Amino acid sequence: MDEVKQIVTDIKSGNSKPIYFLMGEEPYYIDKISEFIDQNILTEEEKGFNQMVLYGRDVTIDEIVSNAKRFPMMAERQVVIVKEAQELSRTIEKLAEYAENPQPTTILVVCYKYKKIDKRKKLFKLVSQNGVIFEGKKLYENQVADWIRRVLAGAKYNIDPKATQMLVEFLGTDLSKIDNELQKLKVIIPQGSTITADHIEKNIGISKEFNNFELRKAIGERNILKAHRIINYFMQNPKDNPLVVTISLLYSFFSQVLQYHGLSDKSQRNVASVLKVNPYFVKDYTEAARNFPMKKVSGIISLLRDADLKGKGVGASNLSQGDILKELLVQIMA
Repeated sequence: MDEVKQIVTDIKSGNSKPIYFLMGEEPYYIDKISEFIDQNILTEEEKGFNQMVLYGRDVTIDEIVSNAKRFPMMAERQVVIVKEAQELSRTIEKLAEYAENPQPTTILVVCYKYKKIDKRKKLFKLVSQNGVIFEGKKLYENQVADWIRRVLAGAKYNIDPKATQMLVEFLGTDLSKIDNELQKLKVIIPQGSTITADHIEKNIGISKEFNNFELRKAIGERNILKAHRIINYFMQNPKDNPLVVTISLLYSFFSQVLQYHGLSDKSQRNVASVLKVNPYFVKDYTEAARNFPMKKVSGIISLLRDADLKGKGVGASNLSQGDILKELLVQIMA
């Protein structure tokens, strides 16, 4: 995020580069940077003759270079944005010749999503020298909650830990999806507010009571009745609560509980740091560790692996996903 801010700051201060090569597995910031350039370099009057959008599937490298070498008309600069440039992966290295001596009055933006160019080759080195290379990296799940908090803080909102966890568990690590939902919340909720689980349930449709976070917590507390209620809800709404996601999150939780058992320093601060969780949730791991000794946790992790295989049809062809989950719960609580 700091790198994105620097790119935007440089452009705003008039220090734009002739080439922006935006690549990587996470497309969110690739889109954000290209949109910013699209909207802020030229005036509306200048865009008609001096801004064009090309698509990788429809053009060749030679055509991109030809457009980039044009001179602007009645403006100081022109902007050429190449979307879906990953479609040109077999020939993208040919862009190195242009990158060696780019047209100073052109800003060429290459959106190379889901892939990266070879850092050992000429194109990477020349763009690094004469332009900007930005790599959008996928966030790990334990990084997304902090990303949500920072994005909302920048827009003058707070969000409570449970609401953050609900978003992460429901939407995963897709930053574009998460941002879309956050935009909806910003329209409805006034600035300066704290976004709560109630806001998430009411406006996004994620149940604050029947979700994987609450199931995990109920199991950690050995609250069998609550865990059964959540599983029954999952069985009635299987599309919104796929078994593979539930198993994955429970596996992650109990793996962290196993880590907790191995810690000599079980202070809230150290646990939060080692497990990479919000300090607010440390009490959940403390409770689970109290209820499930280390040996039991190791057995639960093995049970979760077996349940994952059953969910994929290995050795349990006649069991529904709900039945697999119910059987798993009985075994965990035994």
